[in-house]
Amino acid sequence: MTRKIFPLSISQKIIIASAVGLIAALLIGGTSYEYLRSLRTKQTLVESVDDLSNTILELRRYEKNYLLYSAQEDLSENRRYAQQARDMLASIRKTSARLKIGKELGRLGDRLIEYNEIMDQVAFCAAGTADTCGPFEDRLRESGKELVDISQNMVRMERELILKSLITLENNLIIFLVIAMFMGGFFIFFVAAKIVRPLRVVEKTTVRIAQGDFKPLPVTKSYDETQRVMEAFNRMITELERRQEQLVQVKKLTSIGILAAGIAHQLNNPLNNISTSLQILSEEFGQGHSEFFRQMLTNCGQEIIRAREIVKGLLEFSREKEFALSIWKLREVVDRSFRLISSQVPSNIELASDVPPDLELNLDGQRMQEVFLNLLMNAIQAIEPMPGQIKITAEKVIVDNRNSFARVVVADTGKGIDPKDLGRIFDPFFTTKEVGSGTGLGLSIVYGIIKKHNGSISVESQPGAGTRFVIRLPLALPQKGP
Repeated sequence: MTRKIFPLSISQKIIIASAVGLIAALLIGGTSYEYLRSLRTKQTLVESVDDLSNTILELRRYEKNYLLYSAQEDLSENRRYAQQARDMLASIRKTSARLKIGKELGRLGDRLIEYNEIMDQVAFCAAGTADTCGPFEDRLRESGKELVDISQNMVRMERELILKSLITLENNLIIFLVIAMFMGGFFIFFVAAKIVRPLRVVEKTTVRIAQGDFKPLPVTKSYDETQRVMEAFNRMITELERRQEQLVQVKKLTSIGILAAGIAHQLNNPLNNISTSLQILSEEFGQGHSEFFRQMLTNCGQEIIRAREIVKGLLEFSREKEFALSIWKLREVVDRSFRLISSQVPSNIELASDVPPDLELNLDGQRMQEVFLNLLMNAIQAIEPMPGQIKITAEKVIVDNRNSFARVVVADTGKGIDPKDLGRIFDPFFTTKEVGSGTGLGLSIVYGIIKKHNGSISVESQPGAGTRFVIRLPLALPQKGP
């Protein structure tokens, strides 16, 4: 039976890493604090031992004076300093029982007792026969020298211990700095990799979605909050894309409503022609003009085809279907768009095109037709009521095999766009029209469709000098032979 492993979340990882860092800091900080306390104790001890050493030196100075001059004052001072040394030694022992000089303190105490006994013998001898004092004086000098050596050795030992403690403390601080740098680097890497980088991806994706590009985020299997946020974001993208498709369809139906009156007018012409031809045939029926009859029936057939094409174009535009790319001649898409919009073009506005007949692109014809209809409708509204022209031009731009593209320009001679609005015209629901005159979705939809075609669109405009929408679309790849 295998155990299911539950991966740690980002917050759990941060808590664990913080706990480890805190424990390490506490251990190193506690150790360093203990060393500092030890240093303070040792420093106090060194001062006490140094004072004891100086007291012993004073004791020896009065010892030498006494041996030279046999003055009772020197003997009294010697004994006074000896008593002072014993008192200092007793005080040091209370505070240094666990220190390494405890053994040396014991030796010093024994030697100090021995020194006092020898000094008493020398004093007793000096009061009697002087010839028998030589051996005692030699022993006194040796004992005094040993006292000085032991006291100075204790000072040296404590100073070495202080130095070792300082080195240890220094090493601890270096270790602490290394751990702090490592933890800091880890947190920087962790925050950058697990939090900042995904947030930047989300930020860029949000901007991309606002521009109509609904490509989902790549989801990494991190099994933490980041993965769940990415998955939730992708679900949101899917829902937004579905909603945008609904908005596109609603706008398309709105456009159909606008075009319906013009389509009806366009259908009236072929229907009138058919009606007139049939009326003439009815009047001339039975008179035997077969060639004339054939010509009239041919005209009726052509008008029926014309009406069917008008209705077909409207039906194809209104039908909702999946985005699918195929090879289209751009001129055919432009001509269809002109036919659909022609009924809405006032007599004082000229529609013109200059599109190479052999320019083929990989397009979704219906959606690209929608792009042109939106741009044409905006241009018409920008020109009214003044006379003007709307022109669609296209050309191939050959840079190299990988960067060649088609450059399509939709230009009008309308009133232009205010420079402060140029950076926002592709934003959803942004419009410069009066309330109720537009939804602000047209150019946003155009932007999204162009992005789906792996193309780009930009705008050039000056107030009073017209507007030019420049579209760049990748050229269709040549078909490979069998």
